[in-house]
Amino acid sequence: MTQSPKNTDVQALFNKIAPEYDKMNNIISFGTHKLWRQKVMSKMTFPTGANIIDLATGTADWALALAEKSDQTSKITGLDFSEEMLTVGQKKVDVSDFADKIKLVQGDAMALPFEDATFDIVTIGFGLRNLPDPIKGLTEMYRVLKPGGQLVILETSQPDNPLVKPFWQLYFGKVMPTFGRIFAKGKYQEYKYLDETTEQFMDYMTLGQALLKVGFAKVTISRFNLGAAAAHYASK
Repeated sequence: MTQSPKNTDVQALFNKIAPEYDKMNNIISFGTHKLWRQKVMSKMTFPTGANIIDLATGTADWALALAEKSDQTSKITGLDFSEEMLTVGQKKVDVSDFADKIKLVQGDAMALPFEDATFDIVTIGFGLRNLPDPIKGLTEMYRVLKPGGQLVILETSQPDNPLVKPFWQLYFGKVMPTFGRIFAKGKYQEYKYLDETTEQFMDYMTLGQALLKVGFAKVTISRFNLGAAAAHYASK
């Protein structure tokens, strides 16, 4: 059982919310999570025949977007610890144009089942904050990345504007869990947990510093929606 710092079985939580996950993502973010991913990928470099892994792939949205963006000879692995999320994702992959490019596997982002220097690109979207030990996850990402390879992290963040932050806290603390109760078959506590992980996760500057300490180089940061999300780009 994978426990979060709040002693929550996050694997069981994501298994439970998997059927409504895509719908809730669209409702909670008002669809902006798709725009954020597109903006992030527009700044990425995709080498020919790239070997790419998307960690915490969930229902495979980013894996599918990476498959569309990369060339025909590239391969994408999507890894997640929730079998129910992967079940939803596999159905989407099977009916896509990229079923031959994408392989979904169940695994732990803190103990990746791959050799050193395997991947040209490592991505993780809205998943790092759910790891019980994010630094251990970053260390694993560094290990499996090839020298010169790219790491891209897209994650919710905390606005630092004093005029914006109270509204952000109200939305994530009260409105988002209520959406879970209304639109996700009463799953208030599950979405309350996701709010708490967002509030308690390291801020964007602390994450940038953590990347440097792990060994990554050329760390750059982009922020979206007044700081509600941040993208970190780094290389090995």
